[in-house]
Amino acid sequence: MSFLAARADTATIEPFETFYRREYRPVVGLVVALGGDTASAEDVAQEAFLAAKRQWEKVGRLDKPAAWVRKVVANKSISLWRHRGAEARALARMNRSASGSAADDPEFSAATVEVWQAVRALPKRQAVALAMTYLEDSPLDEVAEVLGCSPGTV
Repeated sequence: MSFLAARADTATIEPFETFYRREYRPVVGLVVALGGDTASAEDVAQEAFLAAKRQWEKVGRLDKPAAWVRKVVANKSISLWRHRGAEARALARMNRSASGSAADDPEFSAATVEVWQAVRALPKRQAVALAMTYLEDSPLDEVAEVLGCSPGTV
């Protein structure tokens, strides 16, 4: 069943606050792994959860509301990276000496930082697929739905 499909037992919807408390840290962790910036990750996660809250009557009835939030996070993260890339290029043109290095996030060990830096260098949809698969242990069919592709592509 698609996470976009409504559950048959629509009589009870989990309270949004319970959902938020359970899912917030894992979602922020996913965005930190992909973007390396805790403050931006929290902003992206908050925007995704705000979108879910605004539509909770619909989202709460989905088979997997957490996957819906991750899809929103993936889309917002890709937009953020594109925006940051454009900003970095503009600053580089202005300064002719932009370093392009990002500070390492203190939540990751030194051994892990190098791996996630390599993941971040991949095309963003590939980075999302890797992070969801290996950081969150998401099943391939769920990752495929979030990215809008087939499980074989993931």
